[in-house]
Amino acid sequence: VQLQASGGGLVQAGGSLRLSCAASGRTFSIYGMGWFRQAPGKEREFVAGTRWGGTNSIYTDSVKGRFTISRDNAKNTVYLQMNSLKPEDTAVYYCAAGKDYSGSSYLPGRYDYWGQGTLVTVSS
Repeated sequence: VQLQASGGGLVQAGGSLRLSCAASGRTFSIYGMGWFRQAPGKEREFVAGTRWGGTNSIYTDSVKGRFTISRDNAKNTVYLQMNSLKPEDTAVYYCAAGKDYSGSSYLPGRYDYWGQGTLVTVSS
């Protein structure tokens, strides 16, 4: 499975961005998709996850109500719509795919494939 993340950029606080993660290859083996982020000097943290079919989405508390994870079945693409962005959302965002999806899918170790990351910078 190959994952290609895109959509990052520079945005002012309060603005919006939509990240995309296109999956290719053996996508039939994917059961869960997730978005993680890593800010400079910090550990990688979970942002959002969903079943490959787009259900059972989960979010970290800091993005609830602002971010939405969704999937386009026809395009094998998962999106992360980010609204009301804050400077603390600045990070490299990574998409990930896992062969299962469960209540512990907020853990990086639950994912088997990773995209290359896309930088999101939110200015104040």
